[in-house]
Amino acid sequence: NCRIKNEFDTLANAKILLSDCLACDNCMTSEEGARVFQQNQKELFRILNLNKKCDTSKHKVLAVSICPQSLPYFAAKFNLCVNDAAKRLCGFLKSLGVHYVFDTTIAADFSILESQREFVQRYQRRNQEEHALPMFASACPGWIRYAERVLTNLVTSHICTAKSPQQIMGSLVKGYFARQQNLSPDKIFHVIVAPCYDKKLEALREDFYTALYNSQEVDCVLTSGEIVQIMEQKNVSMKDVTEVAVDSLFDEIKEGDVVRHDGKRSDGYLEHIFKHAAKELFGMDVKEITYKALKNKDFQEVTLEKDGETVLRFAAAYGFRNIQNMVLKLKKGKFLYHFVEVLACPGGCLNGKGQAQTEDGKPDKALLSQMEEVYAAIPVRLPETNMHVQQMYQDWLEGVDSEKVQETLHTKYSAVNQTANNLDIKW
Repeated sequence: NCRIKNEFDTLANAKILLSDCLACDNCMTSEEGARVFQQNQKELFRILNLNKKCDTSKHKVLAVSICPQSLPYFAAKFNLCVNDAAKRLCGFLKSLGVHYVFDTTIAADFSILESQREFVQRYQRRNQEEHALPMFASACPGWIRYAERVLTNLVTSHICTAKSPQQIMGSLVKGYFARQQNLSPDKIFHVIVAPCYDKKLEALREDFYTALYNSQEVDCVLTSGEIVQIMEQKNVSMKDVTEVAVDSLFDEIKEGDVVRHDGKRSDGYLEHIFKHAAKELFGMDVKEITYKALKNKDFQEVTLEKDGETVLRFAAAYGFRNIQNMVLKLKKGKFLYHFVEVLACPGGCLNGKGQAQTEDGKPDKALLSQMEEVYAAIPVRLPETNMHVQQMYQDWLEGVDSEKVQETLHTKYSAVNQTANNLDIKW
């Protein structure tokens, strides 16, 4: 026990610099900073060590959920196919003492389906409600942080209310899965493996905390790079690890091959919402989407034409320079878009600072290129075709339009009174 504790002491002493966080390096209170710094490998090993002690009342069921954009990092870094990488990562985590390893793709299914529905509703209300459109995606915590702290009421009412995949996974693990296993939510310690540091901040949000059980939906976020650090500390190579099938949330079923959503470098909100809206609002089946790059490859638009008229205009804005340009247009009243998929990282989620960097903190372009190839080769599965999701809407969420869906899969984004200084950040 002591040996394990000392072995991992060195890991957590490397603090996250606030410059690693994309939200902006002035937006954290000191209390938040302290709680973000606690989310490191030491916290994982604190729970693992707790589970080895005699007092079983303090034991926790340890569940780790892996983001789809993290898997290509492990595949590219260790030269494995993505299915092998998923199974070996699962094998490694279980060798440490983790009980369950999940894939968060199912949470993204829910998030996309809810976002699709909300967009159609907003579009239909656009003439009655001033803030119905444009709708901004809500999956990226760096963007949300910036919107709430800096942009405030200008954009918060335009942000989709669907929770991000990370936080829906929190609801699935601490709600649905806990109930299936007859566990109180506070008996589960839930770790997310993600590409970026901003997700650590997201896990701390008050709206993702259940006071009744004194339990966060996500207890700790570790970046893909932090998992590799644990491997290095233990002198383990992914190639030496036994393959173990990834768990599913449903009884004894194991996950099959890795699947992803439409979209080149993210969960593909733009593509899914665009195709859904084209069908629902205009009766058009869109098979392929054509992106038109505007100022740079990280600002692209997609349009739908009907009878010679542009009826839908969507955009993808990645990186803060593009976000700022987008906000300037909104301020000037020159905003043409109905929906924007906003991501804080240039290049999208695969390029998160928690995985796509060299040791000196520069972007690892060769690795990123490999990750993009790996990700593009993963087969696409439409959220609508996931039978488990359809079943859960009925059995767990009491129907698609229920109050429970609103409580479990949605939240509200609003302006935050900011006490930190220098919030007029220039990138």
